Amino acid sequence: MAVSTNLPVAVIGAGPIGLAAAAHLLERGIEPLIFEAGPAAGAAIEQWRHIRLFSPWRFNVDAAATRLLAASGWEAPRPTALPFGGDLVDSYLAPLAALPAIATRLHTGARVVEVTRLGMDKTHSRGRDTTPFLLRVEHAAGEVHEYRAAGVIDASGTWDTRNPLGTSGLPAAGEAAAAERISGALPDVLGRERARFAGQRVLVVGAGHSAANTLINLADLATQEADTKILWAVRGASPEKVYGGGDADGLPARGQLGSRLRRLVEAGTVELHTGFGITALTASSAGVTVSSADGSTLEADVVVPCTGFRPDLDILRELRLELDPAVEAPRELGPLIDPEFHSCGTVAPHGARLLAHPDKDFYIVGMKSYGRAPTFLLATGYEQVRSVAAALAGDREAADTVLLELPETGVCSSDAGTSCDIPAVSADPVLETAGGCCGTPEPVLVGFPTGLAHGRSAG
Repeated sequence: MAVSTNLPVAVIGAGPIGLAAAAHLLERGIEPLIFEAGPAAGAAIEQWRHIRLFSPWRFNVDAAATRLLAASGWEAPRPTALPFGGDLVDSYLAPLAALPAIATRLHTGARVVEVTRLGMDKTHSRGRDTTPFLLRVEHAAGEVHEYRAAGVIDASGTWDTRNPLGTSGLPAAGEAAAAERISGALPDVLGRERARFAGQRVLVVGAGHSAANTLINLADLATQEADTKILWAVRGASPEKVYGGGDADGLPARGQLGSRLRRLVEAGTVELHTGFGITALTASSAGVTVSSADGSTLEADVVVPCTGFRPDLDILRELRLELDPAVEAPRELGPLIDPEFHSCGTVAPHGARLLAHPDKDFYIVGMKSYGRAPTFLLATGYEQVRSVAAALAGDREAADTVLLELPETGVCSSDAGTSCDIPAVSADPVLETAGGCCGTPEPVLVGFPTGLAHGRSAG
């Protein structure tokens, strides 16, 4: 490494990608220092533990983390089973975080609020590459401490920074004032949050898999709570992209999700409103009035914002970043993941070279590395951090040789805003398969030096 090896590499976030980064650093003989804002590893996934993934276990675990766990006698889950978010936490992340090699280096309830270079703001250049990083961290007890690091891997995800409900990328008028009427993006409507939704008028906003999951779960709730009314608003003229390919979908679980949602809309269980661009929310004791640009309104008791997520770049404002102007990913990565041209199945594997920024030894990885693009893969993130750990160790050849094992159809992520693959619909044993990923063909191995993965796709 270019800076003192007496200092650790800071890892921001203890989700799947952050803990994988720590495992790869340990294998490289580099000391990790891990900061997790939540009370435990996987805190963001804990909030949607009731949601099932489309992809089986074998695509949801990292190789270095698995080696670390195996050495402790950990029993791996059945590789073809489809885990819930809670399974990912309970059977993988929690045991990984409890290992002494990780636990002694993990700070929970520790939110990183600033990252900079020691004694330098972003305008100073002389000696910058050899100057340690400084991280300012707020701990749960209220103390603020500063830590020095030789490098920084930001795997903090995007879960805490959802896109607003309003159009043009801006919050709708009155959105902040109506906050008490707005739920999280993947509420547990059949479990711990049931009381908030039972018998209520619920408006789901958005056209992604988070919206589909919530709408289907609300339909299940409505069979038990007859007064529950389900509204669905999308900005576009049609919800067809959410319905997907049905029986022809390469991922059966995803196809079942879309087909079931279509039937619910056709049956009138879900009341669909297309072309609904939200301009204002007006909250009152009786509920919230949601207004559209065309003058129409909807009345609801609870609004579920399935509008996607964006990265929190404010904590990095004193670093020198080079970001794609459209999706706010690292500049070289942005054109490869632009959702107007790519799905996750067409995104090439990539590593440290494409993730690098002008501030040497600083990397954004995982869901946050994709900026506003929603098609992130856990497997992609694991290969990112393997490459980054190699680069930090000075092994350029290993860093630049990027290999990624994926199903031929890809295993795209949802707009859940965290580093995880697409949530599936519910607990349904028919979704478990004995073959490839959700019944898809066996995986293919793709890879090339990251230096070749440049250029903008024409679509």
